[in-house]
Amino acid sequence: MGGNGKHRWKISIFRSSKLQNKQPPAEFICPISGSLMFDPVVVSSGQTFERTSVQVCRDLGLSPPLPDGSKPDFTIAIPNSALKSTILKWCDNSGTPRPAAPDRTSVENAVRTVMDSLNEAADDKDSRIRVSERELLEGVAEKPDVLFSHAATELNPRANHFYSSSSEESVIANAIPATPLLPFSTRPLCFSASLSSSSSEVVSDEITINPNPNSATEDEEFVSKLKSRDIYEQEQGLISLRKLTRTNEEARVSLCTPRLLAVIRPLLVSRYAAVQTNAVAVIVNVSLDKVNKVNIVRSGIVPPLIDAMKGGCPESQEHATGAIFSLALEDENKVAIGVLGALQPLLHALRSESERSRHDSALALYHLSLVQSNRVKLVKLGAVSTLLTMVSGELAGRAMLVLCNLAACVEGRSAMLDANAVEVLVGMLRRREVSESTQENCVAALHSLSHGSMRFKGLARGAGLAEVLREVEERGSERAREKAGKILMVMRGRDEEAAAAAEGVLLEGGGTSPTKVLEAKILTAQEGMTNFDSS
Repeated sequence: MGGNGKHRWKISIFRSSKLQNKQPPAEFICPISGSLMFDPVVVSSGQTFERTSVQVCRDLGLSPPLPDGSKPDFTIAIPNSALKSTILKWCDNSGTPRPAAPDRTSVENAVRTVMDSLNEAADDKDSRIRVSERELLEGVAEKPDVLFSHAATELNPRANHFYSSSSEESVIANAIPATPLLPFSTRPLCFSASLSSSSSEVVSDEITINPNPNSATEDEEFVSKLKSRDIYEQEQGLISLRKLTRTNEEARVSLCTPRLLAVIRPLLVSRYAAVQTNAVAVIVNVSLDKVNKVNIVRSGIVPPLIDAMKGGCPESQEHATGAIFSLALEDENKVAIGVLGALQPLLHALRSESERSRHDSALALYHLSLVQSNRVKLVKLGAVSTLLTMVSGELAGRAMLVLCNLAACVEGRSAMLDANAVEVLVGMLRRREVSESTQENCVAALHSLSHGSMRFKGLARGAGLAEVLREVEERGSERAREKAGKILMVMRGRDEEAAAAAEGVLLEGGGTSPTKVLEAKILTAQEGMTNFDSS
């Protein structure tokens, strides 16, 4: 046995050393400090850095250029708890020591080194400028540049606080059938493959579009136009880019480059309506291709899209809502979109005057609420009461889908019971004109509410749920009948428990105390109601 034990010990050492030599994934490394992140945070532009690196860059006024040519926005730093837990799990599994809090002095030295290299590059570039050009530049140095896009603070600002929540992601089995209950579209309603009569979509005859979307010069031409100080030039460049990405699917991929996205980003909040509208519409078009969705979010496009939703012109608000919906279809984007503050403006868009905005925001909320952290945020934002007011209108089906997702978490169930959701859902089931899919979702939501709640039965009795569920068992779809039967079993199970308790009281009293028998009957009839009233 000694030999076997020794052999196993050698294997153990070999595996341990192999794991220790494993390099961490690139996304675990801070782009600034170059070290494994101890406290990763998501900044306003969507990238993740070590918190100390962000603080040092803020203090020193540095926004270092990233490999894709963009510059991060350090205005807001939100803890990335999901990534932190992933890093710690990787360290434990690979045998790598967990990262320690970085030394601020070391980070400052690293940042100052970057600043020095950037200054040297700028000086070297300046030294190559001819003397006559330098004189011209010095002559206009005192004149400030004209800004053609207003700051984000001129629109409704994004929230500076976000609710912390579990990073656990899960899919609700009882709310999502094998086949969709609604004819889901993967394109927002604001997208149209045909040209409209809108003035912002009228393409001038003078604009020529390169039919070859793979040409590198085409990207350069668009970048040059969109960086122009001439607003008309910006507008015409966006119009031609919008037309090309609407009709040419290959162009959506080839033109979704980090450089072009970085140029479009400030135009999303331009004070010129035509520029803003066409810029947002371009993002809608390029986001239709699955391979672009993650890259668009990583480029920092979501924060200005949220600003456009809040304070843009009506048409750009409509397109911005559609863009968020399109980006939310990608699982990898769901947490980031919620963290960056899109949930509240999406809830507000449910009441928009635009039908397209209402439907796109509802579908965006459905896809985002598939993630646990977003469910908790929506509950804290008061989404339950908002959605319950919409279950009898045009958004009934979509509102029910979101409520089913919220009912899958403890916070959502509690909020729905507080908002009298049982009575509202029973009322929906009583309506003959309700669609089969909506009926199924109502029963699925009630089934989720019936789990682990002492208050559910009292509320269900008061609303007459048992009678409605028996009708569902007779005439409902197969899925609705299955859920209805399970709810009735839960309710009957509690009845049996109450009856057993009443019988125990009767036996304890020797069958001679009418008062105890009466109390037991009252307890059986009103079980659950007392807890509800006292709460």
